[in-house]
Amino acid sequence: MKIALFGKQFGEIFYEKCACLLKHLLQAKADIYIYRPFHEFLTQTAHLKVDCSGLFNGYADLPECDMMFSIGGDGTFLDAVTMIRNRNIAMVGINTGRLGFLADIAMEELPTAVSEILQGKYTTKQLDLLSLETSVPCFGELNFALNELAVQKRDSSSMITIHTYLNNEFLNSYWADGLIVATPTGSTAYSLSVGGPIVHPTAKEFVITPISPHNLTVRPLVVPNDFEISLRIEGRGGKYLASLDSRSCILDDSVSLTIRKANFTVPVIDRI
Repeated sequence: MKIALFGKQFGEIFYEKCACLLKHLLQAKADIYIYRPFHEFLTQTAHLKVDCSGLFNGYADLPECDMMFSIGGDGTFLDAVTMIRNRNIAMVGINTGRLGFLADIAMEELPTAVSEILQGKYTTKQLDLLSLETSVPCFGELNFALNELAVQKRDSSSMITIHTYLNNEFLNSYWADGLIVATPTGSTAYSLSVGGPIVHPTAKEFVITPISPHNLTVRPLVVPNDFEISLRIEGRGGKYLASLDSRSCILDDSVSLTIRKANFTVPVIDRI
């Protein structure tokens, strides 16, 4: 079995648990490949003994693996998705601190959970992503999101207007601080914090949620994820902020956005 490890820095409280994880993987005779910056943290800061088959820097040199263990929080999990993209590598989220939705294996259950996963006692669910198309190469190859696309005003004064279309038919002009288009996975993230509904992870939907709309009769909307959503933004500043999960860039309001369901899914392991 080939397993990739991706993570970021974590506190001393997790050092012992991480050592236990590495021990379990070696005892299972797994070939371990570690994200290079994470390997440096483990060996130089956490001072852990790490035996691995190789290191990787990103998507391009990531070996073909059976699983990737994301060690951190939900933000780390989202970054790990950018490493595997369409490689169909099953994700395992290990939480090193506070509550996580995506990184759902807590420290206290780590030994048992890892043992069960290595014994094949799990199911796999496929999570849909969204993809973004723009007329400028803002996000490059990382033009997808597991959680959401968000567009927001750049300053603290005037709102922006987001003209929204479904399959090229006009839906609404949102006068607001911004707008979120979320996947079912992302429905429990930013969208939920601004009043959006919770959608079941396997639902084939997008959630369109305005951020602080001026018109209080405007409410979140759930639409099928085979719809094409187009956004055209107007604002006094002439620019706006677009974010895909944790990645963001500033765009001119002459740049329109087109959102579709991504042409790949991310497999995530669920314990039985």
